[in-house]
Amino acid sequence: MALQAAFMFLPSPSASFIRGTLLLVWAVPFAAPAAPQSAASPELTADLQRGQAALRAGDQNAAAEDFRAALKLDPTNVEAHANLGAIAFFHGDCAGAEPQFRDALRGAPALIRAKALLAVCERRLGEPSAQADMESAFAKLDEPKLRTQLGIELANLYYQQGNLEKTEVVLRTLLAANPDNVDILFFAQRVYSELADGTLNKLAVLAPNSARMEQLIAERLINAGDLKDAVIHYRKAIAMDPRLPGMHFELAEALMEGTPDDASAQEAALRELQEAIKADGDSAGVECELGRISLLQFHTDQARDHYEKAYKLDPQNPVAQTGLAAVAEKQGNPEQAADYLRMAVQTDPLNAEAHYQLCQVDKKLNLNEDAQKELKLFLDIRASREKVRQLYREMNPQTAPAVADSAAKP
Repeated sequence: MALQAAFMFLPSPSASFIRGTLLLVWAVPFAAPAAPQSAASPELTADLQRGQAALRAGDQNAAAEDFRAALKLDPTNVEAHANLGAIAFFHGDCAGAEPQFRDALRGAPALIRAKALLAVCERRLGEPSAQADMESAFAKLDEPKLRTQLGIELANLYYQQGNLEKTEVVLRTLLAANPDNVDILFFAQRVYSELADGTLNKLAVLAPNSARMEQLIAERLINAGDLKDAVIHYRKAIAMDPRLPGMHFELAEALMEGTPDDASAQEAALRELQEAIKADGDSAGVECELGRISLLQFHTDQARDHYEKAYKLDPQNPVAQTGLAAVAEKQGNPEQAADYLRMAVQTDPLNAEAHYQLCQVDKKLNLNEDAQKELKLFLDIRASREKVRQLYREMNPQTAPAVADSAAKP
């Protein structure tokens, strides 16, 4: 496990990010200072205003001079200390930023943004109080940009310590606020992979001949495209523990994924789905698979019943929605099919098959403009999925096609 500085590769903050953050953080009134500051003289006010104007203009050197001039008039001025600390911080000068933040916090102990950047400085300077201060500030900080920066620093600290569980918790919070941040996504992917490898290794040591190990082998084989051997291992697992949660449903899915048009595979999958209901209770997933098999066997009314039950169990299930659309089409009701398909693409906007089906239904309804829109979305999503497949082929030429198909599924 590579526990080097995980975020050494993160880009340095851009000038616009620094300027915007400085203005956002410090060009606002401070909340609840510990002791009221003396009334500002006209000269002090002018220095502070010039400093803020220089920040807005992106001239941090001039801003720093103005804030230092303000401190000559009022050595305890919170705003000047906080701004000088922030300017030094964003230039990588934590040794210079730290005393400025501490002076600012003496006058305004509740200034959480100063606390956050001070905690990062403590971390970079190797001070023992850094971790506790970063954790405290991260829990209270609400400004998005600074919270992201502090969270990255905290996640990196946990990662270097080898604490993947705490790293994952912070990354999950960061991704919720920054779902398209490539660097955070990369970091999360690395951590999730290492967590998965760690749990696999532990399972292999503790229970190498268990039903769960057989199930895990089957899942890995499915990802590699080896459905035949996956079915063998699922059956081994069921032989060891017939009531193992989830096992019968996964076996049924594997059977239908391999040869969905084969009558014997359909019958075997039906048996497993009935066992799944006995072991785990009914679910939208089970009812959708039952509906799929019924459609393949031309039992349209039966398929409708299963998909309707799945929809009642989970109204946001896109498989239930597209299944009901397929039933409606077979029963000659394209308007109802379109309604369900519009639900499906709203539930899962990247569902290429649903967009294509909606395109076809819109054509039947003479909604040509809508049909063209859905066709374009289908083609765009399909092209993106092909890019994903190509990336997986480059990463692992032997197993990539099957893994890529799994990764690119809507």
